[in-house]
Amino acid sequence: MEKDKAAKALTCSLLKLDLNPRSNSTAKNFIAGPQFSGVAQQGTRPPRLVSLCIGVVGKNLEDIVADLSEIASTFPADIKMAVTAIARRRKLLNDDVIISLLDNSWEILDISGSDITDYGLTKVAEVCKFLKVLDISRCNKITAAGVSELVRHCHSLETLRCGGCPRSDYTARGCLGILKPKLNYVEEDSWEELDTNEISDGAQSLRWLVWPNIDKDSLGSFSIECPRIIVNPNPSPFGFRGNQVPKEALPNIILDDPVVEDIDPRTWAVSGFAPRAASPSLLSSTELSIAEKFRLAFEERDNRLAPKRAKNARQRQRRAERDWLLMSTRAKAIALASQASKSLHSRS
Repeated sequence: MEKDKAAKALTCSLLKLDLNPRSNSTAKNFIAGPQFSGVAQQGTRPPRLVSLCIGVVGKNLEDIVADLSEIASTFPADIKMAVTAIARRRKLLNDDVIISLLDNSWEILDISGSDITDYGLTKVAEVCKFLKVLDISRCNKITAAGVSELVRHCHSLETLRCGGCPRSDYTARGCLGILKPKLNYVEEDSWEELDTNEISDGAQSLRWLVWPNIDKDSLGSFSIECPRIIVNPNPSPFGFRGNQVPKEALPNIILDDPVVEDIDPRTWAVSGFAPRAASPSLLSSTELSIAEKFRLAFEERDNRLAPKRAKNARQRQRRAERDWLLMSTRAKAIALASQASKSLHSRS
């Protein structure tokens, strides 16, 4: 009897035993404790040691900016790119920082929203001659002069991202003439048949222009005069004219995201900073004042009408000379004497 009771008790105990660790609430609570937070995420890959080191450099970037050129001189190209991306996110990217980190092997660069000026962009163009993709959107200190230097040095540039704020939109509008390639004497019937050697000046290899805020007039004239460059392409399985749209040419893509995907986002978060709602005055701080908008509009109109004014001035001058010849006897005598002198010289 005692053996039967023991056997039944053992059977009941085995039936109640839960061999599935997922249903074991005690084990779940134990593993989910703060001291085992790393064990709970067995599916995630731990960050690389180099990423942790880059994160330390990024957190202390303000303290090493003065000596960054010496510190970064031995960095590989991908490490320099990651530090550049962190500096951009921390609003520390300016001419000195980008010049200290430049590498001639870079093909993709994102300096959007930075304090880089035409001087820094010129240095980028001089060093990174194999640059294929560049984002200068929301760069208030870059003008058409810097873009001109970029086009002059970077003959491999295929994708350019610009605009994004009033000042950058104004710069982009003034750069359309710079980006349009100038053609030498050619016999082909379409842009697609042209060889790069037959294109002089302008953006010789540029194929994709990302400018979300482009106005209709600029888009229409640019598309007609330069169909080789596609403005704001949309993803399509068929592509444009047989060319697949690269992901760098899509407006919702952040170019330097892949180089910092393994780095803790807290790296570029300011320590002790509590985000708060911005006041309307701060939100509109990037907007141009009414006076500045009028000034820029006047300059643009003045530059657009300058050739017409010169033509009108030449016409008025010729008309005045013709009227003077018709009204003045002395002018008629001078004109006849000049004709007679030319005829005598031709006979002799």
